[in-house]
Amino acid sequence: MDQQTINEGKTMAMVSYLFLIGLLIAFIVNSNKKNAFVQFHIEQSLRVWILSLVLSIALFMLSLLGIGFLGILRWVPFAFAILGVINANSGKLEDLPLIGSIGK
Repeated sequence: MDQQTINEGKTMAMVSYLFLIGLLIAFIVNSNKKNAFVQFHIEQSLRVWILSLVLSIALFMLSLLGIGFLGILRWVPFAFAILGVINANSGKLEDLPLIGSIGK
């Protein structure tokens, strides 16, 4: 991937990790431009938000059973999102740890 494509897509790639609305905005904006760098980060961000949803449901169920100490795991998707923003800002096409290659 050439540097111009990466530079043109950095902002939208970073936006995709900022809340679920950022993912939707990046997806809509990129649907016209078809920037491969942005598309990669949209896919990574989607994995982060799916993980967030699954973890929220699982941790809620566990808290009903009295296993609330695992609540610290709610911060894992946030850490992945920060790592994704750092990768996008650096122009890297690296999969996120553990979840980055799921579904490829």
